[in-house]
Amino acid sequence: MKKTLNLPQIIALYIGSVIGSGILLVPGLAADFAGPASLIAWLAMSILVIPMAITMGLLAAKHPSSGGVSHFVRLAFGDHFGNMVGWFFLLSVPIGGPVLAVTGAKYVTAVMHWGHDQVFLIAAALVFLPLLMNVVGMKLAGKVQIVVIVIILTILLLAISTSAPHYNATNFEPFMPSGWISVAQAAGLLFWCFIGWEAVTHLSAEFVDPRKNAIRGVIWSAGIVGILYFGVAFMTVATHSYGGSLSVTALSTLIQLSLGEIGGWLVALAALFIGFATHNAYFGAASRVAAALAEEGAAPKLLGKMHRKYDTPIGGLALIAIGSTLGLLALYFDWISLAQLIVLPNATFVATYMGGCLAGIKLLKDTRIGYVSAWISLLVTLVLYPFLGWSALYPIAIVVIMYVWKSRKQVGVNLTR
Repeated sequence: MKKTLNLPQIIALYIGSVIGSGILLVPGLAADFAGPASLIAWLAMSILVIPMAITMGLLAAKHPSSGGVSHFVRLAFGDHFGNMVGWFFLLSVPIGGPVLAVTGAKYVTAVMHWGHDQVFLIAAALVFLPLLMNVVGMKLAGKVQIVVIVIILTILLLAISTSAPHYNATNFEPFMPSGWISVAQAAGLLFWCFIGWEAVTHLSAEFVDPRKNAIRGVIWSAGIVGILYFGVAFMTVATHSYGGSLSVTALSTLIQLSLGEIGGWLVALAALFIGFATHNAYFGAASRVAAALAEEGAAPKLLGKMHRKYDTPIGGLALIAIGSTLGLLALYFDWISLAQLIVLPNATFVATYMGGCLAGIKLLKDTRIGYVSAWISLLVTLVLYPFLGWSALYPIAIVVIMYVWKSRKQVGVNLTR
């Protein structure tokens, strides 16, 4: 690999990987959880995410691989635990996809004044168009990804600056209506906004001076991301742009305070770009994780099926399509809410980062800042995990299913001997 990515490009890559769907949904939901005190959670997570970003950046620089966190865990603890983390990621995507799609669709239908059915027609398009693109092996152009980043940053800065005149101090009273537990629960939800540090790991071999720029890149990007997130969250509370149906479109409500319908259209456009780009990237990555797990015997062979013509992992894409369809149906018929569904993939991402931090403690012993950062990050994820509530059982259920499947497979192998 040619080392062509210098510090500004690395910062842009990290910002583009981290700022995504969370900004559309989480500020309003977090305010619903904890009221104005949700800002404590935002401030804490913005600071605590820095050692986590450093850990992922150093692991990427030292052990570059497209396998991401599962590769680090595999190096540190063996194939079994590496496969486990791979499953955490794989089973996050079919659930997180519908959450993102419906959120993006709600931003569009809010400005179009459309109803429930139209929300899910747009959501289905945001899910299945990237799936079809991945079947034929198409990749979203890098120029479009840059456009997405520019649009997101512009919208966030507009939302913060234009809503400032609508600040009202009375919106901070009562400050903590649901107690400290709600702040901890909000912090657990906010993890959704800070995933993505692992997404740039497969490019780390192309970093110019990765030992130095990996650290600088994650610190700069973590600082920028934290400031932007906190700014949006602060103005969401200061203008009370949340509560009820407003919470899932809080960013649109915020920017329309001054810009009116034009602001709503800008956010709707950003939501579509975010949905399309994120689905395209994560569907492609998850389908390849499925193929890799099947190849290693850690998943059913069907998940490793490749398209005869395009040589793309259609087995993994089929799993994502089925899971996404079920998720969309559950949301359509109100069997579960967006706030309830988002906590499931959030739990598996927390578990994934927990595994990455454990790997960092073992693999970064020769780097003091990395070793200390890995320990801090592990403690943060361990403290957050119980506050995930019932969704904390989801990664545990995945581990149990993996164990049962592996045991049955081993019995089958023994019977054939």
